[in-house]
Amino acid sequence: MVSNSTLTTAILPPPGPELSLPDQANSNPAVFQDAMTVRMRVFVDEQHFSADAEIDEDDARSWHWVISATTGPGTSIPVGVIRLVPPPQPPHELLTHPDTTLECPYDWAHEPCVKLSRVAVLPEYRGLGLGRKLIQVALEWAVHHAAEINEAAAQVAARSHWTGRPAQWQGLVLVHAQAEVERVYKGSGFRTDETLGRWDEEGVEHVGMFQRVEVTR
Repeated sequence: MVSNSTLTTAILPPPGPELSLPDQANSNPAVFQDAMTVRMRVFVDEQHFSADAEIDEDDARSWHWVISATTGPGTSIPVGVIRLVPPPQPPHELLTHPDTTLECPYDWAHEPCVKLSRVAVLPEYRGLGLGRKLIQVALEWAVHHAAEINEAAAQVAARSHWTGRPAQWQGLVLVHAQAEVERVYKGSGFRTDETLGRWDEEGVEHVGMFQRVEVTR
């Protein structure tokens, strides 16, 4: 019974580039494998996004959280997932104008932000507040780990041969929310930035939302 399940949360630091879609032969870290189980069921099976695009370049450099529910003595299943993508993020123009050609794949000009994405909960576990719990867990982790977030941004700068010095993360958090769940993010403290407009991702309307958290140094 869902109501009688015990819930646990696991975190996976950035797993690196050797990731693949779930199958019996891959070598994904266990937490990432659990995350993909939820993501594939929600985004691919339910919402009909492309399976080939479900793993992207942000997965390798992101922190991932999975909520699991007990299903019996010594057994559990993953039921919810979220990831936190450290700075930098791609320029917003690439979303609203996909044909735009930019020299740099990342936005170094604006204040750095982390992005919460791939938030998903299995259908039978919705209505229990797990989406908000995932957001809260990720934000609470972020406010105490700014140094790790800044180091991750510095690594991207080094790999991309960017000659500037990345600005420090000051607590700005971004989500690209599906328009139909905009209210869920508002309930978690995010506010829609109308200047970002609305855009289509594989047939689904999205909006940009921000909030700022107080970083512990």
